[in-house]
Amino acid sequence: MFGADKGTTALSGQRLNGKKLTIGMVQARFNEPITSELARACKAELLELGVAEKNIDLLQVPGALEVPVALMAMAEKLRYDALIALGCIIRGETYHFELVANESGAGVSRVALDYQVPIANAILTTENLEQAIARQTDKGRDAARVAVEMANLLEEI
Repeated sequence: MFGADKGTTALSGQRLNGKKLTIGMVQARFNEPITSELARACKAELLELGVAEKNIDLLQVPGALEVPVALMAMAEKLRYDALIALGCIIRGETYHFELVANESGAGVSRVALDYQVPIANAILTTENLEQAIARQTDKGRDAARVAVEMANLLEEI
């Protein structure tokens, strides 16, 4: 049977307890007004989930293509229970959008698999600025919840 039941909901709630976790965040500065709001919303949600402020590290990098390299450096430290990728790629007039979106996404996934560390990918890929603004807060919060839940899930396995 598929879908959430009472047990699944209770288990998800337990997995959203961040009190014992250390989380690393990497924020791309390109489209900085959007990525700063993503980071703000993400950090606020991590704190709400019980992650101690001293256990949240934020690195900033120039753009989305640099995010996976910073995530890899953080993963190599073996200090983080989960990582979060924050960025914003807005479609332009050239093929560059597809290149940056595909390569940054693939890089984030590769780091997660290579280092067996959960990474919440909140690198927005939107058609325009309005779509990015509409998503910045909710996707930041979502990334925090994904990171905490996956860190706790992997601890259970």
